This record gives sequence, C-alpha cells and structure tokens, in this order.
Amino acid sequence: MTEFLSIQQAIDQKEGNVAIRGWVYRERGSNKLKFIVLRDSSNIIQCVADADNFSQEEFEKLHKLQIETSMIIWGKIKKDDRAPTGYEISMNKFEIVGECDTFPIQKDQSPEFLLDNRHLWIRSRKMTAIMKIRSTILEAIHDFFKSKGYYEFTPPIMQPNQCEGGSTLFEVKYYNEITYLSQSWQLYAEAAIFSLERVYCISPTFRAERSKTSRHLSEFWMAEMEAAWIDLKQASEIAKEEIRFIIKKVLENNRNELESLGRDVKILERYAEADYPTITYDDALKILKEKRNVQVAWGKDLRTIEEDELMKEFSSPIIVTNYPKEIMAFYKPRDPKNPKTALCFDMLAPEGYGEIIGGSQRDTDIQEIENALKKDGEDPNNYKFYLDLRKYGSVPHSGYGLGVERVISWICCLDNIKDAIPFPRTMLRKGP
Repeated sequence: MTEFLSIQQAIDQKEGNVAIRGWVYRERGSNKLKFIVLRDSSNIIQCVADADNFSQEEFEKLHKLQIETSMIIWGKIKKDDRAPTGYEISMNKFEIVGECDTFPIQKDQSPEFLLDNRHLWIRSRKMTAIMKIRSTILEAIHDFFKSKGYYEFTPPIMQPNQCEGGSTLFEVKYYNEITYLSQSWQLYAEAAIFSLERVYCISPTFRAERSKTSRHLSEFWMAEMEAAWIDLKQASEIAKEEIRFIIKKVLENNRNELESLGRDVKILERYAEADYPTITYDDALKILKEKRNVQVAWGKDLRTIEEDELMKEFSSPIIVTNYPKEIMAFYKPRDPKNPKTALCFDMLAPEGYGEIIGGSQRDTDIQEIENALKKDGEDPNNYKFYLDLRKYGSVPHSGYGLGVERVISWICCLDNIKDAIPFPRTMLRKGP
C-alpha cells in the first residue's frame, strides 16, 4: 500500500521519496520537460517530469493535462528556491485519476461569474484560505465557551415568532400552517438559562432584509450566548474577551492563509492584545459631531456610513451601549439611570467593517414587554411561552449574537461578506 502524504507533509519531509495526490493548479512545459504545480488542501508544489524518464506515450499524456485534472504523483522531493513553495518533486511515476474539461474559471473574471460558478471557485487558493480561517474561528468559538463552562444548546430552526422584526421573516409552509425560519435562537436560549444557566450555540440564521450591500446575507451563521445572573457590562466584557480569543487562535493556526490573502498580521496582533473602549450612544453622537462633522439626530440608529466615520477615531473594536429604547427590540429593557435608552450594546469593528456583535440585558418586566410587542404590531398572546419565563422565578440575564461571517470578513480583510461563507444566499442569489 502506498503511503500518501499531503503536499505540506511532503514539504516538511524536505527530501527523499514521496507520493502525493491532488489537482493540477498550473502546467507548462516543452518536449523535454513538463512542469506541473499540484495543489491539495494543504499547499501547492512544483513537480517536474523529464521526457527521458517516461515513454513517449506517457509523456504525451502529461502534455495533454489541463488545469484541475486530478492525479497521483510519485517522485523524489528536494529543495529548490526557484519553485513556488521552495521545494520540487522530480517525478518518476504518475497516475491520472480524473480528466478535466477546459476549466471555465480563468484570470480576471467578474465577481458575479465567480458566484455563478461558486462550486468551482471554492477550489481557489483564496477561498481555500478563507474556509480554513472560517474553520478555525468556529472551533475557537466552541473552545472559548467550553473553557468558561457554557453548555452548547441547539435551538429550533423553524419558529412561530419574530425576534428581530417581523418584516425580515422568511415564511415556511409547515403542513397546513405557516411558520418561519429562525432570526435568532434568543427566545429559546432564555428558556434554557433557567436550567443550564450558561448556554451558547452556533447556528444558521435567516433575515429577509432587502439589502444589497457588501455586508448583508439572507442566510448566515450566528454564534450566540445567553447567561443567567449577568448584566450588560458583564456580557459586553465577555464579548471583548471572545473576539481577542478568536483572533489569537487565527494568528496561531492561520498565518500562512492570512499572508496569502494579503492581510496585515501586525494589525491583528494589535487587536488581539488591545483594550476595547466602551462608549455610549450619546458619546458616539458627540464624537461624530465634534470630530467627524457628522450630525445624527438623537433617536436615530447609526447607519453604516456613520459607524464607518465613528470608527475612524478608534484603532481597535469598540463597544457602544445605551441606544435609544424606542428603536430597540421588544426584549431590551430601559436603563433605570436613563430611561430613554436601553440596556444594550453593539461591538463595532475598525477598518470599515461595522457591527460584528449585538447584545443586551433582557427585560424581565412582563408589562414592558407586552407594551413593546403591541407597539411593534405583535399580539402578546403569541409570546405566551416567552412571557411565562418572567412568571416562574425570573432572574437578571443577558446575551449577545456574533455574526460569524462579519467577523471572518473583518479578520480576513475581505471586500465582500459573500466570500466569508461557502455558498452565499442574498436577496438576489439562491444558488448554486
């Protein structure tokens, strides 16, 4: 049995006989020499076939190779500074596993073409690097909460109520009735904290937002947490700690991928150690007015353009608390010290990436919740299970949601959030 090595394992071996397998990334040659750059999930390596070592028939097969042909190569590896990754394999045997038609993806093709062919573009070195970083980030989120004694709690994906605004619900036919795809696990997580106290999840989330921006997806992943006995400040401090933890894990595991994406690693190193400031909504409006010459009427939410202007005054993520109560979701309570505002927060990322986390303390006043639901045009009777949580031993509790793709976009310095997820779903795109 041949023992196959990944390309990176072969490079790490540095010398001697190796057997590798993968896909043709680049190819060129002459009547005497054939150069094949082979790729697998770990790296790329240049392989060289000398016509003197193969029959004419075999060498002719190499000349007919096209990009993305899958093959197995046996040979001897050695250091060669001229090769793309500093090592080269002198081929002594090969096997073509899967022939390839003319690969449709070439250089300088439009973003829309690449999205239409996402099933093929996902093989690119760029997408491979992003997906590796995505995997690290998801693993880091699990590790972070497990290290703090949180239990993973899985919510239903089909839910009967809105949590973040009824206008962004996706309807689903449910037998003879209608239900909705989840906007958040939050309402169910709040039930779970009376049992498990500290819970988290990473799950798909659906928002039917009519937004065609580089920051919005219709289907995305949220990493959410909910905990009993913690207030707004404690929740926001956990969020800061989680982001620093994630960045450190990516720096530990994915420096090569970051560099291949052109990401400035030194900036991420600074984010991993920085203290993230906490300011209020009122502070934000003052900074915008005095330092950025941007006027925002009190009571208006901060739009993307205003978040971007605000973050030009900061060199790390920040927390913004106490947004106006009237523009907040029904479950966010009034701040007793400033009843016009809610006990809520957003984390904003620098470099133009905006909100990456949103959270709040949760309201425990049944009458306040019912009033807020009615104001939103909702029937409180449809939220009986949620209101019940306030009747039977309620406690102070808080939670937040982290937008996985937004964090990936920021850490990888992507131009568009669509590249942060394998197969994006947007207002205008439901395939492939």
